[in-house]
Amino acid sequence: MEKREYTVSEENCDIRIDRYLSMTLPDYSRSYLQHLIKDGLVLVNQVPVKANHKVTIGEQILLQIPNPENISVAAENIPLDILYEDSDLLVINKPKGMVVHPSAGHYTGTLVNALMYHLGDNLSVIGGVLRPGIVHRIDMNTTGSLLVCKNDFAHQHIAAQLKEHSITRTYHAITHGVIKEATGTIHAPIGRHLNDRKKMSIQSKNGKDAITHYQVLEPFRQYTYVKCSLETGRTHQIRVHLASIHHPLLGDNVYGPAKCPYPLQGQTLHAKVIGFIHPQKREYMEFEAPLPTYFNDLLHKLPK
Repeated sequence: MEKREYTVSEENCDIRIDRYLSMTLPDYSRSYLQHLIKDGLVLVNQVPVKANHKVTIGEQILLQIPNPENISVAAENIPLDILYEDSDLLVINKPKGMVVHPSAGHYTGTLVNALMYHLGDNLSVIGGVLRPGIVHRIDMNTTGSLLVCKNDFAHQHIAAQLKEHSITRTYHAITHGVIKEATGTIHAPIGRHLNDRKKMSIQSKNGKDAITHYQVLEPFRQYTYVKCSLETGRTHQIRVHLASIHHPLLGDNVYGPAKCPYPLQGQTLHAKVIGFIHPQKREYMEFEAPLPTYFNDLLHKLPK
């Protein structure tokens, strides 16, 4: 049984607990979370509640997730592009199209399947049986640098840095349209979309604070090559923020145009740089993932 604990903050209060959990755990469907509530596996201040319970500031929520039945994560011999590795962690250059960890519809071919083959049991277990070693994620069609923790000590230290927003995360992207300002900051809360729970939105009533800084690297005739730095790490943050200023990412058919003029597999977004304080060495380390071939080729094709 996996247990997770949460404390209700002011920005997420006065909503139904099933909705609160749905926003907090986007990998789980609302109906599944309601099922857990019905089975008495969700406690508020140590007392079982119903799905219509409205959470209030400071309430302590204990979520108990049963171990998955008939689900085994198989080790798969999938090549990994390792940028750095030591006894505590490794930095992976994730390819396009690879899901980070198993979830509904994706039980093979994930980064976790590959990690289990290459590292066996030498992965942190805090994330649960489906997420060994995983302390943060990037989208399936986003490429680039991703931290993986080999033990719980490293996991806890990296998770604390993520919570404090002290980890350096720099992304490169190509947007629709020409961004006129050389630099800018988008400060808009992000939460689950009101009508489509697979999407995020700045219009959500219960969005969490989100800040993205951007810098134009090269303007093209119809597009812009930009660098984005994150102060926060919300789901789909860069994709949602740039779309909110009418510059969605090229290839992003979720937040941008349905049709793309180039044969792309999802959004043109690359996690180029990641920097953090090493859990054991206590020194700042930074790693850079080179732009993928498709991204470089596209930069040479775009009309100026």
